[in-house]
Amino acid sequence: MPRKKAADRVGPVKTRSRGGCKECRASRVRCDTKKPTCTRCLEKGLVCTTQLVLKWESEFVSRGLAFGRAGVWSKARATGGPSPKPSPGASPSIFIDDQEWCPVPLIESWGFVNSGVATFDQPYEVDVGCDELNALVVRDKSYHHFPRYVSETSLDSPLSMSMLEASFIHPEPVRLTPSLSLFPPMSASEDRCLFDYYLQQVCPRTTASSRLSSPFASIILPFCLSASPFMFTAIQALGACHWSRFDSTYSVIGLRLKAQALRGLRHRLATEGPVICSEDPEVLAIMMMLCLYEIVDNCDQRWTIHLKGAKDLIRLRRQRQNSSLAKSRDALDPVSAFAELFFAFQDVMGRTACGEEVSFGTDYWHENERNIDLWMGCSPELVSILSSITEMSRTRRSLTTHAARASFSQRAAALVRKLENLVQEVKDDDDSNLESAAELKRLAAVLYLHCALYGASPSTPLVVGYVRKILRLVSDLLDSGSLVSMTWPVFVAAVELDPGQDEVWSANRGETVVHGRPLVLRALAAMAESSVSNVARTRAVIVKVWQARDSDMVKGSPVDASDDIQGCNDWEWYVAPISNAMSLA
Repeated sequence: MPRKKAADRVGPVKTRSRGGCKECRASRVRCDTKKPTCTRCLEKGLVCTTQLVLKWESEFVSRGLAFGRAGVWSKARATGGPSPKPSPGASPSIFIDDQEWCPVPLIESWGFVNSGVATFDQPYEVDVGCDELNALVVRDKSYHHFPRYVSETSLDSPLSMSMLEASFIHPEPVRLTPSLSLFPPMSASEDRCLFDYYLQQVCPRTTASSRLSSPFASIILPFCLSASPFMFTAIQALGACHWSRFDSTYSVIGLRLKAQALRGLRHRLATEGPVICSEDPEVLAIMMMLCLYEIVDNCDQRWTIHLKGAKDLIRLRRQRQNSSLAKSRDALDPVSAFAELFFAFQDVMGRTACGEEVSFGTDYWHENERNIDLWMGCSPELVSILSSITEMSRTRRSLTTHAARASFSQRAAALVRKLENLVQEVKDDDDSNLESAAELKRLAAVLYLHCALYGASPSTPLVVGYVRKILRLVSDLLDSGSLVSMTWPVFVAAVELDPGQDEVWSANRGETVVHGRPLVLRALAAMAESSVSNVARTRAVIVKVWQARDSDMVKGSPVDASDDIQGCNDWEWYVAPISNAMSLA
């Protein structure tokens, strides 16, 4: 008996149930979807089960079928025939060309914040490896255009002073013409390309200035003309360690060179003694390179060992000189003065996060020196203020008398006025990048002061305002490509981001909303390629603080919200416990 046509059928059209059981669907009969057992399975004594069937669009397309309710289905279309034309009264909304699609944001690998069991079981431990891959985003292994082994021409290339000065400023490698080497100890080394990498890739990443040479080049390289082979080995180890960020094969080379430099340093300390070594600038220079190696490598407690050793040697030399700071600083050779500045700045900036005792106190800084240092990216006066803030934050909860609290408030107010009126001077008026980097640090210093001394939190209106100012300037520097000297300001602004107010500003007359956390992650990803700081460690600590704040949004923050000066403030609760041995210089 032939089937009835659609026009001859009487009554409602019976459709197949979308939630039918497995047995009814296999028998191609209608299921009444009763639970827990449908009527047909109950009558026949069958096991009534349902299953989820995943359908893939690519499979339907390969068979010439429509996927779900997309488009208009017909037998002619399923067999490969021409698609039916829409009737004059048909709605055009069913055609793809007329669909209005929502914009899909660009998702980068650095935009993901990973959480695991350890995030909740170990709230005070930071897993750098969890965020290391997201922090180090490399466009291409050949991005730096450095070959694995340099050619014979470049090995014997001239390092004339004019070419050296040019390579100090520009990060792009410079092709050098054949000539005698300026550094005789390099002629017998198989790793001379690492020295070139240090010169052309590491040095430009140590200063925010686009016009002046880095002290790591202008001071260290002339000193290398008369240095021992161990100094070259330490420089090559640093170059290999930084190069291993983009090519892991250099990691083993860096370890071998670091071991050689360490053996030479230990031999000198053991044979010559600390008194003689404290007078030799090469010892401090080698320790500075090894310290920077550990910061670039893992940024754990090992870099602080070099810092403490350098502090002992500097203190011993100062005791022997027995002179004032101004006289001793002027009497120092350029290498010793720069090494002292390097270790003192590393100590001050790192301890702003953890709040521990400062090893290099305020006596290492000129309070009225407002000229911006090329490597620090700010003035010594600003570093002196930061050192004072850290020292005051350590004594804040130990104040017991009303007079001590009043004195504390007066000193804090004086530091606020200093920061607000601080004008940091640039020797070259056209060096806008260096000036912007110094202003970033000044804004971050004001934010850090209110959090460390006044107990401000991310929801404090003043904190919200300064976070937006810092991130606005960070965004401008990212667009201009200047990414050096941004580690500490980005860290301070990131850990004080309010999780409930992540929209920091709107761009293009409200069309685009800029969110704080994606901007911070974008800045960290860019800094991983363009700086010598350990961005992976910095990112891991920032993410840990974000996770803690997100968790406390549900259960409430344990920080005492009162104005009691003896209470634990927001910075001491969220940031300090997980920020030990950080390098934020």
